[in-house]
Amino acid sequence: MPMGISKVLLVFIVGGLFSPVAAVSAGPDQEASAPNWATAAVRAPRVERRTFESAAARATVSYHVYVPEQYERTPGGRFPVLYWLHGSGGGLRGIKPLAAYFDAAIRAGRIAPMLVVFPNGFASSMWCDSKDGTVPMETVVVRELIPDVDARFRTVASRRGRLIEGFSMGGYGAARLGLKYHGTFGAVSILAGGPLDLDFRGPRAVAHAREREKILESVYGGDMAYYKAQSPLTLAESNAAQVRGRTRVRIVVGEQDDTFPLNREFGRRLARLGIR
Repeated sequence: MPMGISKVLLVFIVGGLFSPVAAVSAGPDQEASAPNWATAAVRAPRVERRTFESAAARATVSYHVYVPEQYERTPGGRFPVLYWLHGSGGGLRGIKPLAAYFDAAIRAGRIAPMLVVFPNGFASSMWCDSKDGTVPMETVVVRELIPDVDARFRTVASRRGRLIEGFSMGGYGAARLGLKYHGTFGAVSILAGGPLDLDFRGPRAVAHAREREKILESVYGGDMAYYKAQSPLTLAESNAAQVRGRTRVRIVVGEQDDTFPLNREFGRRLARLGIR
């Protein structure tokens, strides 16, 4: 039988997610030095590399997907999907430990079987469509990758069977895509997400001023109005009525993380909008 999103959410209540998450942010991998829509294959148990031809990117796009053992055992069954967005620097090195983490949790019965999809978000795409149109990351993920996954795998192809989660840059991406495409995703999990301010001057941006300027120019075209329009804060305000009472939202951040104050304030802003 199709498994609803509430069962899958148990994964986010169980502790221990932070060790594999740390591996995702361990540093740049081959994606960072030479961004490419099609990455090398990651060799890991129950992980597959898939590709599709993207009209938006005009390129072959790759992604990786963890497939639980139960998928093969139940040929008629459909499975929910977690879309996991990596942080800055690239995500290839995080796929193997994260897939092992989810596999162990499924085998132990702590969470329901599900597919976990790892898109390729480059080193610093911010999971946005760049203003100049050269990197249509958001369009590729939402308009092309998700339909490709639903076409190739037996998924619960509705918002009740889709979750989006991410760490750091990926947390920012999960927040903005989950709040913007509330008809696509039923739950959003934000792990130490950022940037979560409208000025792009949070502690991490200030500490890495050159990287901030590079991202501001390459993704947002140096246009603060475009940056603000992409912000999870802006999207929460504009979509509050559609999200309120329908989308499950979780924010996780360590108290010693430099993104803690902005994540806490983001949670308070959501609460003021009636988004639990």
